[in-house]
Amino acid sequence: KAAAAPAEDAGDAAGDEDAAADGDGGGDAADDADGGEGEGAEAKKKKKRKKKKKAPAGEGSKPPLSRLLGGFTDSYVRHGQTEPPSIPVARLFKPDAFPAGEIQEYLGSNAARVTDEEKRAQDRMQDGLWNKVRHASEVHRQVRRYAQSFIKPGLSLTEMCEKIEQKNRDLVEESGLQAGIGFPTGCSINHIAAHFTPNGGDATIIQPGDVMSVDFGTQIDGRIIDCAWTVAFEPRFDPLLEAVKEATNIGIKTAGIDVRLCDVGAAVEEVMESYEVELDGKTHTVKCVRNLNGHSMGPYQIHAGKSVPIVKGGDATRMEEGEFYAIETFGSTGRGHVVEDLECSHYMKNFHAPHVPLRMPRAKKLLSHINKTFGTLAFCRRWLERDDGGSTAVNGASGAKQEKYLGALKNLCDVGIIQPYPPLCDIKGSYVAQYEHTVIMRPTRKEVVSRGDDF
Repeated sequence: KAAAAPAEDAGDAAGDEDAAADGDGGGDAADDADGGEGEGAEAKKKKKRKKKKKAPAGEGSKPPLSRLLGGFTDSYVRHGQTEPPSIPVARLFKPDAFPAGEIQEYLGSNAARVTDEEKRAQDRMQDGLWNKVRHASEVHRQVRRYAQSFIKPGLSLTEMCEKIEQKNRDLVEESGLQAGIGFPTGCSINHIAAHFTPNGGDATIIQPGDVMSVDFGTQIDGRIIDCAWTVAFEPRFDPLLEAVKEATNIGIKTAGIDVRLCDVGAAVEEVMESYEVELDGKTHTVKCVRNLNGHSMGPYQIHAGKSVPIVKGGDATRMEEGEFYAIETFGSTGRGHVVEDLECSHYMKNFHAPHVPLRMPRAKKLLSHINKTFGTLAFCRRWLERDDGGSTAVNGASGAKQEKYLGALKNLCDVGIIQPYPPLCDIKGSYVAQYEHTVIMRPTRKEVVSRGDDF
């Protein structure tokens, strides 16, 4: 895993510092040893114990509060980050040296790309782009590790989302459309599969028996990191989470240049539906949510035209070099089919929105605010109701809060400029889990840029 390289460098540096410190202590021990070999041997033992005790501190020490997550929530301290994180990620690394994600070789005839000189040259020409995306990915990793340290039963969804989003803004150094949040924090609970975030006044509290996907994005110059995991606190849900995590991983492994999208879906379905989960004495086969998909992404475009199915028999279009994909899978104990339900919170300006004359002054004003603050990135009602209207960098700290805007927002949706994205739900009483990573089809190899030590 290439992501381990910076961590090893940091660890090596920490090790060198420890060795230097221990070297000084060792000198004292050597002086003492003149008085007797026993004392010198004892000093050496102390030195060894000290090094063993110090080593884990460089990788973090706080375990996650929810299930099936690896590593420690404060693992970012190895990069010099504070706990909780407060230093913008750009200040922790050299400008051209953000940590790479997980590197995977292409399969079959494309395996030769890794040694092809022309492809290697093309890959090097894109170093600036890869580095920008790695910067956004490292922000996402640190924000989600922070989130994994406080998400627990008793927390309100509104407080959770606001803490995640503010940390995202802080660590990416939010600057309007140049850098910031990629889309609203999704916190879809139990039978809700996607596109749920609390609207103003929502008092929902996380319960011990909940299954909740957490899906948020970070963007720099429009390059969006789309990555999600599922929170659960009870071991009975482990098989559900394992099924979806493994299905996502096999989807990533199968994906590649010239691979048909339907082949990714077939591989995902085979793995997903090999799992069963027993809940309240009833055994459920984990079903793929067949009408949800992964997707290609472009600059400032979360859905760039290609859909990656999670069941067999889908689109035979092939993946291409240079494309960015959000590989995501959803597993359900219900029907495995979602419908729109509940109050809408997510909205987004259509990337190819038509020019429509607007007669309602409030609609014109709201569209101007959306264009300036969000562009074609997704937004939510909570952000419109903030004092800064969704971005302090764009609008200042106050004075941009949108008042009595729902009629204007509906008008923009009715004429096709804004697209609403209501929550997508399976049957009540079911549970849906999600895992997702962002993958780049680089000329030589694919890179899972959002991969971390958590999942």
